[in-house]
Amino acid sequence: MMQPASTMKMYTAALALDRFGTDFEFKTAVLHDGQVGADGVLQGNLYLRGDGDPSLSPRLWGDASPMDSLARQVVAAGVKRIHGDIVADASAFDSQLVPDGWQSRYLGAAYAARVSALSLNENIVWVVVQPDGKRAEVSLDPATTTIPVQSSVRVVAGSRGRISARRKDGLIQVRGTIGERSGPLRYSLVVDDPPSFTTGALRAALEKAGVTVDGRVNIGMTPGNAAQLAAVSSPPLATIIAEMNRESVNLFAELLFRSAAHAAAPGQVGSAETGLSTLRTFLTEKVGARAEDVRAADGSGLSVLDRVTPRSMVELLSFAHSAPWGPTFHASLPLEGESGTLRHRARHTPARGNLHAKTGTTNTVASLGGYVTAKNGEILAFSFLYNGTDRWNAKRAMDQMGATLAEFVRE
Repeated sequence: MMQPASTMKMYTAALALDRFGTDFEFKTAVLHDGQVGADGVLQGNLYLRGDGDPSLSPRLWGDASPMDSLARQVVAAGVKRIHGDIVADASAFDSQLVPDGWQSRYLGAAYAARVSALSLNENIVWVVVQPDGKRAEVSLDPATTTIPVQSSVRVVAGSRGRISARRKDGLIQVRGTIGERSGPLRYSLVVDDPPSFTTGALRAALEKAGVTVDGRVNIGMTPGNAAQLAAVSSPPLATIIAEMNRESVNLFAELLFRSAAHAAAPGQVGSAETGLSTLRTFLTEKVGARAEDVRAADGSGLSVLDRVTPRSMVELLSFAHSAPWGPTFHASLPLEGESGTLRHRARHTPARGNLHAKTGTTNTVASLGGYVTAKNGEILAFSFLYNGTDRWNAKRAMDQMGATLAEFVRE
C-alpha cells in the first residue's frame, strides 16, 4: 500500500464515468416556496440547491457568470422582489469541508479549497483593488454579499502597488498601496464557507439584475414542495473529467467522488466515507480488484492517509480500457511531452505523443499511471508509485521506464 498522490484521481474518474456516463450533466437549481404575485413579489423563500457541480467557474464558463444566468432566469419568471430569505442548500454532501489527512500548512492554497455540494469559482474569491481618484476601490470577484471587506489600501503616486489580504473574524482585511496610474491588482483567498459564499453571489447577481431581497442568506434544506424557477447545467461529464485529469484539479475530484456516492443509493449523503464505500463496491463488483487494496480519505489524492496498491491501479486501468466510457477516460489523461501535467516531461523519447498518464506529486510522492502503446502495437497499462524524498530521480526513472515500455516488443 502506497500513497498515490494525484493518480488517485483516476479511481475517481472511473467511478464517476461508470456511475453517470460520459454525457451526464450536473444541475444547480433555484427553487421557491410560497407564491409569486401579479406584482412580482415572491411571498416566500428562494433556495439555491447544489448537487456538487464542479464546473461553476471561469475554467469552464469563461467570462460568463453562472449566477448572472440564474438571476436572469429568475427575472424572466416575473420575480421583482423576494419577501423572504435566500437559502443555501448543500445537503447533498456532508458538512466536512476539509477531508481527513489534508495538512494545515496548505489549507490556504487554491489546490486545497473547501469541499461543498454548493461551490462557485472553485471556492476561491479574488480581492480586486483599483484606483479611483484619491481612493482605492475594493471589490470581490465573484461579487458576493456574504463576505464583508475592510480596506486600508492607500493610493500613491506612480503605476505600481502591492496589496495583501487575509480572512479575520468573518471578514476580509485588505492592506497595501496602489499607484494612481495602476491597473487592477488582484489577490486570491480560499473561501471558508462555500454555501454561504455561493448563495451570496446569487443575491449579488439578483440585486444587480434589479431584484430586491428583503431577507438574509441562510443555510438550510429545500422543502419537498418547492417549485423550480431557474437552473444551470454543467458541460458533459466527459469535459469535466478531461479538465480534472489534465490540470489535476483537486476540487473537481472531491466533488465527483462525493457525487458518485450520493447517486449510489437513495438518500445517501455524499462524503469521503460513502465515497470510499462506493469505490470499493465498484472495484470488487466490476473491476475485479480487492477492496482492501484501496484506502481513500478523499477523491483527489491530496490526503496523506490515501493508500493504494500499484496492482489495483493496473486493474482499474485494464477495466477502464474496455469500458464503454474507455475512450473518454483515455482522452482525459495528459499526453507525454505535449499536454496537461506531462507537457514538459520526456520530450525527446519514444514515449512522446504516445504515453497517456496521470501524474502525482507531493513533497514525498512521485507517481505515474496510465497507458503506453508498445512498438508491436500492444497497449500496456502501468503504475509507478514512489514514496520518499528523492522525487527528482524517481521522476527521471519513470520517464525512462515509459520510454522503455514504448519500445517493448513481445517475443
